[in-house]
Amino acid sequence: MPESTTPKIVFERVRKDFSLKGRARRAGVARRATEVTALDGIDLEIAAGEFVVVVGPSGCGKSTLLDLLGGLTRPTGGRILLDGVPITGPGLDRGIVFQQYALLPWRTARGNVEFGLEATGVPRRERAERAGEFLDLVGLTGFEDRHPHELSGGMRQRVAIARSLAYDPEVLLMDEPFAALDAQTRESMQDELLRIRQRTKKTVVFITHGIDEAVCLGQRVAVMTSRPGRIKQVVPISFDARTATDDLRSSPEFARYRHQIWSLLHDEVARAQQLEKEEVAA
Repeated sequence: MPESTTPKIVFERVRKDFSLKGRARRAGVARRATEVTALDGIDLEIAAGEFVVVVGPSGCGKSTLLDLLGGLTRPTGGRILLDGVPITGPGLDRGIVFQQYALLPWRTARGNVEFGLEATGVPRRERAERAGEFLDLVGLTGFEDRHPHELSGGMRQRVAIARSLAYDPEVLLMDEPFAALDAQTRESMQDELLRIRQRTKKTVVFITHGIDEAVCLGQRVAVMTSRPGRIKQVVPISFDARTATDDLRSSPEFARYRHQIWSLLHDEVARAQQLEKEEVAA
């Protein structure tokens, strides 16, 4: 658990509505614009240096929550505080890693990591040094001059992580970053992320659909309800030796946490599937 108990991030009664315009006609009458509540009454505190995973059924607003924290969109109600200051837009204090790598194909691994540093005015020599440092951190020493098409999916995601860490954000936001990877690479990247987080001590907010991934990575797992998304329960995850054990995923503790989270999610997944059917039929 993090050393400090002072919240780094605070969600206070956060609500997010979206207006959806009808795109079809029924009996010759256009459907009216409707308002959908994606998130409703989100209360959550995250301490400095904590790794929190958010898990929930499809459409529950997990990515919306991360977009709000990243300042990519504004809440309809409530507020989000970072170090006690309301978030009103994007900032260099937050780094974001998406599911899609979003690498520049004409740049090398080093060039992609340097890209964010260029935008912040870091001198060329320092850019090169920091790019090398963070590529080494994510295990890509020797691949600095490779272009994205010359790298595997896992390597590309390592470059994306290095790029987000290079300008030293206080908080790392990760939106299902390993979802497109095969199972073995995904597990390898989870282990790698734990190692990186141990080295950097960053505050991490990680979104996933995977219960196993949530248990493997999170110090706490926030389980969300079906839409409108709320925090159903926050599950503390504590292993005797998260990084030292040879096979954490096969341990009795892991199975117990997995069952607890699945029990919380089971009804929410069923509700989300029913809601989806009703919307398709409407």
